[in-house]
Amino acid sequence: MTAVRPEGRRDEGYGGRWQEPPAGAHQGESDGWGVYQPVEPAVPAAEQPDYPAPEYPWLADQTLQLRAVTVPAQSAGRSGEQGGRSEGRRAQGRVGVRSGSGRRRSTGRRGPVVRPKERKRVIAARLVGELFITTGLVMLLFVAYQLWWTNVQADAIADGTRDKLEQQFDHPTAPPPGPGQSAPPPAFAPGKGFAIIHVPKIGLTDPVAEGTDTTKVLDHGLVGHYTGTSMPWDPSGNFAVAGHRTTHGQPFRKLAELAPGDKIVVETGTDYYTYEVEGGIPETPPTNVSVLQAVPKGSPFTQSGRYITMTTCTPEFSARGRLIVFGKMIDDRPRSQGEPPALTSP
Repeated sequence: MTAVRPEGRRDEGYGGRWQEPPAGAHQGESDGWGVYQPVEPAVPAAEQPDYPAPEYPWLADQTLQLRAVTVPAQSAGRSGEQGGRSEGRRAQGRVGVRSGSGRRRSTGRRGPVVRPKERKRVIAARLVGELFITTGLVMLLFVAYQLWWTNVQADAIADGTRDKLEQQFDHPTAPPPGPGQSAPPPAFAPGKGFAIIHVPKIGLTDPVAEGTDTTKVLDHGLVGHYTGTSMPWDPSGNFAVAGHRTTHGQPFRKLAELAPGDKIVVETGTDYYTYEVEGGIPETPPTNVSVLQAVPKGSPFTQSGRYITMTTCTPEFSARGRLIVFGKMIDDRPRSQGEPPALTSP
């Protein structure tokens, strides 16, 4: 439809055209406006839409009309096919939207991924690496067991043995010998504790047991007495003992710090025996058993007496040789007289 607004502009929006009023027409008939003559549309009458003409034709241009877009048959077929596929994928729950791209991608479960076959050299290298890692972990655990856990276990056993000995010393079960009588020398079974050794300089206070068996005595944190050597109460001889320097309680760990003049006290149920360090051997072969003789070879002693010999492994963390410390008894004090000055003096 074409209409003229009061401003004098023409509109052609309803399929009509503007015609000038015919000659001889009166101005009043047109009321100052042109005559609108509708043009018959090219569409057959049967397909024409049935709607009344607007009452105010010039207002029609204020309404936005929608145009129908004709899609070619081929394009429509493809769109329909794609739409059908998309609908099928949506129904199966396999369609996702990738942010920012506007494309759709599959987010469902994928098929198995076939990995390429690895070479034998790669597999062998992986096995060797895993073997090295496992071996390293086992070695670390073994070192932790040797340097830490064995000390924990040995200290617990040594502390229990020392407590029992102290109770026995304070409350003896056998009566002391009468006047003019001497008590027979006691015989101790292997592993049986019978004394406590004190070395104030290195803070040592450990029980002494019979024998030097590794599993029954030394590995329990005890100081072992060499069977066959003298006892402290013997009138003469060499009281020889051994102990670990590292691991298993390591009672002789600081034995190398002893110097001439340092004191060693052996406590029994009847007496305190005090020795004074007079020398030693920094390292000697483990086969050198001459240091266990009544007058130990390599010591500063040349005649019989009451001696003590302390042995341990050297260097640290090795059993290559033996460290030897020699001492000579300087005091034999009954327990009734109290502790010797070596234990009471600061």
